Amino acid sequence: MPNKNPFRVNVYVDGFNFYYGLKQKGWKKYYWLDIVKFFECFIKDGQVLNKVYYCTAVPTNNAQKNRQSAFFKANKLNPKFELIYGKFLEKRVKYGGVEYKPFEEKQTDVNIAISLIRNIHNRSCDTSIIVSADSDLVPAIKLAKEMNPQHKIFFHFPPERHSVNLTSNCDAVIHLHRYESVFKKCLLETEIKLNDKITLSCPQTWR
Repeated sequence: MPNKNPFRVNVYVDGFNFYYGLKQKGWKKYYWLDIVKFFECFIKDGQVLNKVYYCTAVPTNNAQKNRQSAFFKANKLNPKFELIYGKFLEKRVKYGGVEYKPFEEKQTDVNIAISLIRNIHNRSCDTSIIVSADSDLVPAIKLAKEMNPQHKIFFHFPPERHSVNLTSNCDAVIHLHRYESVFKKCLLETEIKLNDKITLSCPQTWR
């Protein structure tokens, strides 16, 4: 008797790779995105979107932090959206005799790898989509394929992003810059009422 259960799909988003891809493309108007709705548009017949793991870190800049917080609160209204936080690491850089202290986002690739391997080990999904072009993920992809050769792994490259190494180690790739029409139809409402006292609004700089 044929299996009537749909194939469960998990999506793993490299939040900063995705954000900076949109930024480099000049697509800030798509920052206020309904993440689950967007990736449901790529789910095929016989599949179901199980969970979207959004891996990121909290910015140190207060204005950026507030915009990000509103975006996350809006998306967390959907139970299929799950946040996984990394962190920013302060570096010391000297240039022209002047010392700078830039911050570098850390742990996103590790958090994606851990979540991917754990879910494949627990057989909690049948197909994985990874939204990143970070080639540091290649070892995790190879391990996942060793654990379960039948498990399909696809990469959805953010705009202005690509990796030859990832392409050669996964089942297929999609370039998201070709799907602007999907971005357009998957924006969140400009204002989202959480309760009688709190309303989330799309940041003015994202409109």
